[in-house]
Amino acid sequence: MSARWRAALALVCVLGVMPARGEEIPGEPVRGAPALVKRLDAALAHPSLRGSQIAALVVDAETGGVLYAHDPDRALVPASNVKILTGVAVLAALGPAHRFATEVLANRVPDAEGAVDTLYVRGGGDPALTSEELWRLAADLRRGGLRKVREALVVDASLFDDERWHPSWGPVSARAYHAPIAGLTVNYAAFAARVVPGARPGDAVEVTLDPAVDGLRVVNRVRTVQRGAEHEKLDFERRRAEGFEEVLVSGMLRAGGEPVTLYRSVLDPVAYAASVLRLQLEANGVEVASAGGRGTIPEDAVALLRFEGRPLGEVVRLFMKYSNNAIGEGLVKALAARAGKVPATWPAGIAAVRDELARLGVGVEPITLVDGSGLSYANRVSPRVLVEALRLAAGAFRFGPEFVSSLPIAAADGTLEERFEGSAGAVRAKTGNLTRVTALSGYVRRADGRTAIFSLLVNGYRGEAEEVWRGVDGFAEELTTTVEGPLP
Repeated sequence: MSARWRAALALVCVLGVMPARGEEIPGEPVRGAPALVKRLDAALAHPSLRGSQIAALVVDAETGGVLYAHDPDRALVPASNVKILTGVAVLAALGPAHRFATEVLANRVPDAEGAVDTLYVRGGGDPALTSEELWRLAADLRRGGLRKVREALVVDASLFDDERWHPSWGPVSARAYHAPIAGLTVNYAAFAARVVPGARPGDAVEVTLDPAVDGLRVVNRVRTVQRGAEHEKLDFERRRAEGFEEVLVSGMLRAGGEPVTLYRSVLDPVAYAASVLRLQLEANGVEVASAGGRGTIPEDAVALLRFEGRPLGEVVRLFMKYSNNAIGEGLVKALAARAGKVPATWPAGIAAVRDELARLGVGVEPITLVDGSGLSYANRVSPRVLVEALRLAAGAFRFGPEFVSSLPIAAADGTLEERFEGSAGAVRAKTGNLTRVTALSGYVRRADGRTAIFSLLVNGYRGEAEEVWRGVDGFAEELTTTVEGPLP
């Protein structure tokens, strides 16, 4: 599996009541007013933002002094800025060195031939297992003497409940960001499909899947059409079949065109995980009779291996840098399991997130959270809460460095790699995008060397998304370039 799966796939301060923009707070002046306020007002008057619901807050990172405020207590749909709260909560609860463990057991120890009858795998809720990690797990089993599974590979994903998609997400598509959630998942419950058109109209189209597992089988209905054809489109449909999952690919590509690689999600993440593990066992010379699907592990099963995944700090980095929804929802349910709510559910996980944030000092009472990734339009969060969480995280010795480093860097990586070309490296922030919703919250390095913390939420915009992003980025860029006298 290629490295692209790694991509496809930090003092508590409760700020009190914020003013309307440009208004003074007794004993806590709005610095930079009126010039800074005027420039930030102008940034929010960008044509693409007109008619939108806007809420914003900017504070000095060191003192908490308010630099700018515009309806900072207004709770709007935050999209993926919810991930800030999930990331802070899970790092605070578990610590950046925590590792999720996947356990492998068998009906007995391997015999003289290195064989067992049944191999059991118990999912530990690791949301960032990939094919590479399962190859390592399989290699560790072989080094321990395993050579053959005579009957079946059985997986136990009962740590989480069987609700794969959050009910508030609405219709679920095959796109990778709508991946199902389970107690044992691999590759974020997604796969890559490479589609290669023929050289001439009517030639066969090649469709290959990565990873190439028995549990996924292609039904290829893609056509090669003439150059200059008006429409070029691919559609994916997933269908359950007996013992495997069909991936129906249809549409058309122009003759001689470049190959297309798309990422799509599976319907059954547990069966998919079992199929990938079987592939990696066999790649390591361990014969497996069949991937028997899900089941329970008998009490007398013998432990063969406890495989620990990557540190949580690395998991959160993948989660934040690339806005990985599947990781976020897995982390939420993992917090529920940590609290003893097994099988873990979304409500129990969200309750655990809120409890952890409240324990840290974030004022969560006025907000609404229903998921951990921000896919739901039912979430409502204010800039004040996001700024509180960001400031607390930056000052947290135990997990702050890992959290801050997890955020995308302007014009450098993650979801900001192609944004902020004029302020490269001066912004670390989490993006958020849904239909008619955009958000940006994080840290800005100002021209005087001080750091500002900001949150900007925009709902109901009418323009094109790219233009709205330019307007939002312009707000943050004003903070990187404007210095209006000493800060508090």
